[in-house]
Amino acid sequence: MGHLLSKEASSLSRDRRCRRGRKVPPRSRSCFLRGPCMLCFIVHSASPPAPEQPLPAGDPLLPPPPYAALATAEQRAARRLLRLPPAAWEPRGRCQRLLLSGLLPSPVRGLLGQARPPGEVASEMVCKRKGAGLPACPPCKQPRCAAAAAAEPEAAACQCPGEAQLCALPVADGCAAGGGGAPARGAAGDSGGGGQPASPPPPPGPEEGEKERGGEAGCEEPLEHPGDCCREPLPPPAPDINQLPPSILLKIFSNLSLNERCLSASLVCKYWRDLCLDFQFWKQLDLSSRQQVTDELLEKIASRSQNITEINISDCRNVSDTGVCILAIKCPGLLRYTAYRCKQLSDTSIIAVASQCPLLQKVHVGNQDRLTDEGLKQLGSKCRELKDIHFGQCYKISDEGMIIIAKGCLKLQRIYMQENKLVTDQSVKAFAEHCPELQYVGFMGCSVTSKGVIHLTNLRNLSSLDLRHITELDNETVMEIVKRCKNLNSLNLCLNWIINDRCVEVIAKEGRNLKELYLVSCKITDYALIAIGRYSMTIETVDVGWCKEITDHGATQIAQSSKSLRYLGLMRCDQVNEATVEQLVQQYPHITFSTVLQDCKRTLERAYQMGWTPNMSTAS
Repeated sequence: MGHLLSKEASSLSRDRRCRRGRKVPPRSRSCFLRGPCMLCFIVHSASPPAPEQPLPAGDPLLPPPPYAALATAEQRAARRLLRLPPAAWEPRGRCQRLLLSGLLPSPVRGLLGQARPPGEVASEMVCKRKGAGLPACPPCKQPRCAAAAAAEPEAAACQCPGEAQLCALPVADGCAAGGGGAPARGAAGDSGGGGQPASPPPPPGPEEGEKERGGEAGCEEPLEHPGDCCREPLPPPAPDINQLPPSILLKIFSNLSLNERCLSASLVCKYWRDLCLDFQFWKQLDLSSRQQVTDELLEKIASRSQNITEINISDCRNVSDTGVCILAIKCPGLLRYTAYRCKQLSDTSIIAVASQCPLLQKVHVGNQDRLTDEGLKQLGSKCRELKDIHFGQCYKISDEGMIIIAKGCLKLQRIYMQENKLVTDQSVKAFAEHCPELQYVGFMGCSVTSKGVIHLTNLRNLSSLDLRHITELDNETVMEIVKRCKNLNSLNLCLNWIINDRCVEVIAKEGRNLKELYLVSCKITDYALIAIGRYSMTIETVDVGWCKEITDHGATQIAQSSKSLRYLGLMRCDQVNEATVEQLVQQYPHITFSTVLQDCKRTLERAYQMGWTPNMSTAS
């Protein structure tokens, strides 16, 4: 407090930077008492303070007693100090503690404000240096020596809660700024004012001096960001999918469809757009049912990615032979070509594909009215690697083109024909003789009879046979095929009225690897179902829809006796009661029973699982 009454404010900053344990050379103080400061004299003097004398009534700026006897210079200094508001006196070190101790004269106490109870001293004695008024907590001051840290462990720590508060000052009074420059005094010395100051510690070593100077520099200048000491650590950054390696992202994008990549993923950012343009995504293109696909677009796609291996342009009605020719020229490595229901295409497109893509393995061009044997001849003569062909509902194709393909494409594994009325037994015989690797054969609705079908017994690798709607097919031919084709696992005999219970019994006994048997609209009864349940240990799927002779007895017997059955089709079997089917569903939950009512229930259940809710409004 005495230093506050000095005439030069610079002495305050010099006294704040006191060095603990270091003898400071004596220097003249500018205290207006020309010696020990007045308050120090009051505190340390054994004699009581001088009695108060009245001031002259002329000058209202003169300080109150006991300052009336001061000289003119001292009076002017006192006037300057006493003009300050009480808030300017609070931050000055020990002034608050002297006010609380009751040692200040009453006029000074009146200027400084009323003393608060001792319990509030700790909360009010706070550091109000530069930067203390910021919203964030100022940096915590560490003790300058180990002795101060041991004496004041709590004062050295920052006691700031979540909101911005000030750091508590240590109780030691050796330094004018409360920085802990001297050892802490006792409670009596702080409150009563009669205690003697503690003896100075021994002078520090050179290392300690450097540390003290470093600590003092920290005391004088706050941190650049005062709230850093008490600010919560920033949470770790959220994981970013773009931090994954490009190979992982490409693997993820490979599970997306073409629509999802082009219309969704590529619009996220430029990085994803570049990934979606990766060449591996443009090897297999499914452009089916897109009317915006034209010859120009097909040319741009082929120019950008010339390594296309598979393309599907089914139902693309705006693609002509010109676009397909450009595609074939620019993509000589094409392996799979699909163009269902492209009625605008002709032999020109298939000839271009056959001549420009010699490695072609799959050609599915069903329902193309303009396709003739000329296109098939080019395929048979130039595409020796062909393995899978589909020419269903190409009504102008005949045995001439099919035989050339059979003789030229010896690696064929799958062939499917549907409603090709110009295809007869000669084609079936040619494929059976020249294509021993055939695994899937289908001649649905073709002009084929048992004389041509019997040649299929030469195919030892035959696994799936589709003989739907073969009007001149007899039971003996079917039984012979099942006996000799040991690898057969799927047999479709739907719409053949000649198939009877005896043929089904032989199929159940001889088909050791048979898993699927389709007998829709065949001339069978309950005996056929009973024979399947009794003799077959491998059949899992049986469909006897539209068989009018099937009753509850046959459905119950096959469900009870078959150990491998997983699906039983009873669609439009009018003699099968729905209550019986409901009972079978409860008794055999591992078997799926297909009727009109059961299929509707499963459809509604799937709709509910996908989030569909019925509209209960009156309008519906």
